[in-house]
Amino acid sequence: MLKTSIQTEKAAVILKLLGDKTRLTMMKLMDSHACCVCEFVEIFQFSQPSISQHLRKLKDLGLVKEERKGQWIFYSVNKNNEYYSFIKPILDQLPSQDYKINELEEKGTRIICC
Repeated sequence: MLKTSIQTEKAAVILKLLGDKTRLTMMKLMDSHACCVCEFVEIFQFSQPSISQHLRKLKDLGLVKEERKGQWIFYSVNKNNEYYSFIKPILDQLPSQDYKINELEEKGTRIICC
């Protein structure tokens, strides 16, 4: 049961945003790991502008927050967002994506930009 109700229109916007497999996977990863754009480029084998566009859409709704560390920006799920209680059960139903982070670590590319 949700702690707060959500407007149907807002729910539809969020679900449409999460209907993209890449963004959904990114959200699952960021729910437990802060990641930078370069890591997503490596994981998804997409261009940096493509990854940045996905992150911008998530950030525009406040679902993702960013933290600057030196010249790099790391992204994670904004667990203080009013809609987190709506998306958390969805993320919890997904299989773990930790193996993608582990693969980066094994290849020595966990944070290739830093």
